[in-house]
Amino acid sequence: MYAILGVLWASGIGWLVFHYFLRQAGEFGELPHPFEAWWLRLHGAAGFATLWLLGLLWVVHLVPGWKVRRRPSGVVLGSLFGVLVVSGYCLYYAGGDESRAVIALVHWLVGAALPVFLLPHVLRGRHRPARLLQENDR
Repeated sequence: MYAILGVLWASGIGWLVFHYFLRQAGEFGELPHPFEAWWLRLHGAAGFATLWLLGLLWVVHLVPGWKVRRRPSGVVLGSLFGVLVVSGYCLYYAGGDESRAVIALVHWLVGAALPVFLLPHVLRGRHRPARLLQENDR
């Protein structure tokens, strides 16, 4: 799970760096870096893997967590992932040039900031006894 999310985050940051800071000079102006497209392909593949992961987490983590009423950081994370899924979809399939710039900015900001919200959630969960989930499953 952490590997998939790590690849997703790193590939998104990699694309941003290569797209905005490592462009190459060409005969008629700046050109995309040759690796830029590969970062985006990796990010797309990791995005599909993350959708699978979110489906798995829904069953084994979110539903049991909802039952024990440990919701605030989970609701925030679920909302952020929802924004990323919808904005990622819209970047490929919806909107014109004007809306694309706004959608992209939202996607980049939320995606780049995701570890700030995920890390405390993970660390807090590691300190919670596992028996709390098991007791409420009865």
